[in-house]
Formats: sequence, C-alpha cells, structure tokens
Amino acid sequence: MTKAERVELVGRELDRLYPETPVPLDHRDAYTLLVAVLLSAQCTDARVNLVTPGLFARAATPEAMMAVPVEEIRELIRPCGLSPQKSVAIAGLSRLLVEKHGGQVPADFEALEELPGVGHKTASVVMAQAFGVPAFPVDTHIHRLAQRWKLTGGRNVVETERDLKRLFPRERWNRLHLQIIFYGREYCTARGCDGTKCPLCREMFPGRRPVAAKRA
Repeated sequence: MTKAERVELVGRELDRLYPETPVPLDHRDAYTLLVAVLLSAQCTDARVNLVTPGLFARAATPEAMMAVPVEEIRELIRPCGLSPQKSVAIAGLSRLLVEKHGGQVPADFEALEELPGVGHKTASVVMAQAFGVPAFPVDTHIHRLAQRWKLTGGRNVVETERDLKRLFPRERWNRLHLQIIFYGREYCTARGCDGTKCPLCREMFPGRRPVAAKRA
C-alpha cells in the first residue's frame, strides 16, 4: 500500500469510527480550555476533568485566578502532577491575560506562546478547539501512530506535525488530530498493538510480522 493509499484509508476509517469529535477536556470557554490543556501535560484527560471543577469553582476567569494564592492553586491541581510548575504558570498566564489582553485569551499563536507554560502544542489545541483555527497539535501519541503508519519519518513532534500537515488538507486538521487520539486510545495503544493487531495496522500492513519483544 502506498503512502497516498494509507492517507486515504486513515481519513476514511477515522471518519467512519469517529464522525463526531467532542473535545476531551471539559471547559466553559477559551480560558478554562487553556488552563485544562496546560494541566493535561503528563496527565490523563480523565484526571484533569476530575480536578478542574474544583479549580474553576474557585476561579474561572483570569481576574479571579489572579486573586488566588499560588499555593492554593497548587493544592487544587496537585492530582494532575507537576503542580509546582503548573500552578506558577496558571497564575502567571492569568496575570498576563489581564495586563496585556484585557482578560481575554488571544486568538493568536504568537501571543499564546508568550504566556507562561504555553508551548506550541498547547497553543495549537486552543486555536483549534476554542477558535476553530486550523491547527494540528501533535502529542507523543499522534507522533507514535504517524510513525507506525509510515506517514512520517519525523524524529520529533515538530517534524511529524510538518509531515501530517502536508499529507492532509487544512480543513481536516482540527478533526483529524482528535480522531487519531481517540483511535490510539481505543484500538492502537502503545502496549495493545505492535503494528500488526489493530484494524488499521492490519489493513495497511497485512504481511507485517509482530515486533519481537526486547530481552531484559
């Protein structure tokens, strides 16, 4: 199967499996989405969704969050991990949103990436899911599947994002990045599929041998 055929297969099957792509992180607006995405670093979406109701009950706007001591934010988000760094980032970005952006989350990649704790992937998620701007946030899971499906030879998420943007039309990016995440969680997990077991892997590479387990 050629790369073009694999691209067509991935798009067709993911549309069939996931015609709807709800945002996995619970949020009310662009600000609460931004905070939730920041919290999701090295943490599951399910756990973030357990933590954010308490945090947003305490403060759900940049102005309100500015009044919450960093130590209190840290205690509220502790189950998400990396709470010392994340609490400082939440406090800092809230302050900058008020001081520089009138308390609004800017719909601009450069402005978002200037906020504490906000890298390119976080900015891409916010642009795509809060503002509907075409973006292709690539995390380690999408990077893994894109490599497994031979859609990229990228050595990192930056190179994989570049390759996927070239392969798929711009109007598909926002939906597709969520579809790949959903598929990776349900069918092609890091431990559950070795490139030979899930439906897409089997169809793309019918003669592929299982990856041999590494010896200890």
